[in-house]
This record gives sequence, structure tokens and C-alpha cells, in this order.
Amino acid sequence: MTSSTAVIVVAAGSGTRLGLGRPKAFVPLAGRLLLEHAVDVAVAAEAEPLVVAVVPAELVEATGDILGDRAQVVAGGSTRQLSVAAGLALLPDSVEVVLVHDAARPLTPQAVFDRVAARVRATGHGVIPGLPVADTVKRVDDGLVHGTVDRSGLAAVQTPQGFPRRALVDAYAAATEDFTDDAAVFSAAGLEVELVAGDPDGFKITTSADLERAIALVTGGMPRTGIGIDVHAFGGAGDLRLATLVWPGEPALEGHSDGDAVAHAVCDALLSAAGLGDIGSRFGTDDPRYAGAAGRVFLEGTLELLAATGWTPVNVAVQVVANRPRFAARRLEAEAALTRLVGAPVSVSATTTDGLGFAGRGEGVTAIATALVRAVVPAAP
Repeated sequence: MTSSTAVIVVAAGSGTRLGLGRPKAFVPLAGRLLLEHAVDVAVAAEAEPLVVAVVPAELVEATGDILGDRAQVVAGGSTRQLSVAAGLALLPDSVEVVLVHDAARPLTPQAVFDRVAARVRATGHGVIPGLPVADTVKRVDDGLVHGTVDRSGLAAVQTPQGFPRRALVDAYAAATEDFTDDAAVFSAAGLEVELVAGDPDGFKITTSADLERAIALVTGGMPRTGIGIDVHAFGGAGDLRLATLVWPGEPALEGHSDGDAVAHAVCDALLSAAGLGDIGSRFGTDDPRYAGAAGRVFLEGTLELLAATGWTPVNVAVQVVANRPRFAARRLEAEAALTRLVGAPVSVSATTTDGLGFAGRGEGVTAIATALVRAVVPAAP
């Protein structure tokens, strides 16, 4: 792709203050990595920029698989300046304007990208977004307050920060010390930097409270629902396995696994709610590990996927449509078993079809599940 604008998304930091045992940019936010949120808004910018993601060296290949053609990926350095320099080195000669953005600010609106890029083109200056400082600021030394700072001349600075490409490259080449942001590198070279309006949603995720705030913004603070349907015919070997229970004397269901239509429907509903596909795409029939596997294996795998992407079940409801087995006597047992596995309330009900259709003829079982999930801050290892 040829573009005169590029966005370098810096994602090589360790994220130790977040305390989740992984680089911050690779923490999930409502089903997608912080890095993915940041890259997607950069890609959508009006200038149709070339996007470069700078990540830890050991994650370059995995990041390339995740981002696909949305961004080029390059290994970062031990400091922010080295990481930005690595991104700059990857840019083609066609690039005239460079925006540098922190993956830790995944919810920065597209309008901020557009505003910064347009101002760089109009002035040839460095341009940074920022917000007025609303709180009273005190000067403190060793825990003691020594005065109030006049906040009228202060701004809380955000990213993306934009620059003429050639001038930024020269400023980095001339830098003799580490700076806290790219604007400081640019200013140290004697170049002009001006401020444009930032956005409150462009806050930096540093602590778990910041991540909770981001989750609330992305999800609207509301849980998400999903639906799953599974159908299996009778005719398998051994005893029936349904709702993770064994039903002695009942005909088994056919399937690549144990044919547990209830467990499979619950998996599909949970995956659907979390936006993670379905049981077929996650646990395919071409994988020999799942041949004859019990329903609990798929449920445990599904719950691991949800936890890894920042989702947790709230509740699940399952409707079984079949003439057999008779669920009434074991309904509470089935609910208790599924609730223990899912870690959230699971209700099960059953009905017949008054002799209509394959279920009415006793040829198989249908299970329909709905699930509610909510986004959470991933647990620390």
C-alpha cells in the first residue's frame, strides 16, 4: 500500500504496572487485544495511512498472524525511542507525515488522528493532542505540599502525536538523551510543536481501574448475549451422554465426539456471546483430540477461550427438544453439573414436539441454548 501518511503504533512495553503477566498491548479488551483496537482505529483514519505496529521481538510472528494485512509488524527496542526509530526505519519514501500512537490508548477516536494529521500538513509543525488540566495541581516534595501550580498553562498530553516525517527522522538521529514522548524529541531539535484538542476517550490504560473504564466504554457496561443450537441423531455406541451426565439404558447419540447436544449448544451460545466463533471452528472434527470427547471437554475449552479474551459467563439457559430421555427426574442434577462447569447459573428445561418432526419420531435430540456474558479485567497469573 502506498500512502503519504503513516501511523506507528508503539506496543513494545512490558506493562508491568498493569500486573497481568503479559505486555500491556496484548491484554484483551472485550474480546480483542488493546493493540487490535488501536490498530483498527488507525487504519480507519481519513488519510488511509500505512500502519506499523512495533512489538516485543518474541511476539513479531504472532502479532503478524493476528493483525494480518492491517499493519506491518516490526520488533521494538529497549526504550520507547528505539522502538519508534524501528518503526520509522520501516517506512517507504512516499510517507510525508508520521503519527506515533500508544497501543495503551486503544479508544482514541478516529477524529483525533484526522485532526492531528491535517494540522501537521497545514503547518509543518509537530502536533500533539491534549486536554486542559481540570484538577488543582500541587507542588509536592517528600510528601509535603509546597504550593499550587498555575494550571492555566498546562495540558495533559495524549497520542497520536504527528510530525513531518523527515524532520522527525532528523530529530531522532540528533537525540542525545531519552525523552518521555516524541514531542520532546522534536522540541529538543529546536522544532515547533503545537497543541490541538484531544479527547477524554484517549486516556492511557495503566492500571486495572483504567482497564475497567475501557471495558465499560466498549461494552456500554452491558452484558452480551449469544445463542447456540445443536442437533444429534440417535445411533451412537454405548450409553447416552447428555448435559454431561450418563443416561444408562438410553440410546447414545451419534457424533464425532460424544454427541452431547446440550453441552455443545452451551458452548456455541457462550462463544457466540463473546464473539469467538462457534464450536466447529474452535474444536473441529478434523482434530483427533476431540474424537469421542465428552461434553465437559468442550465446555472447559470454551471457558478457557472466554477467560483468555476477557469474558465471563453470567448465566445460561438450555431448552432440550426430544421425546427421550425423560429429563424431569434428572433436571436438577443436570443443572447442578452444568453450573459447576460453567461457573455461572445454568437452567435446563425440556419439551416434546407432540410427535412432530424427527424429535417427535424419537430420531434424535435438539438443544437450544442462550448465554449471557460480561467483559472483565483478565486475572493476573
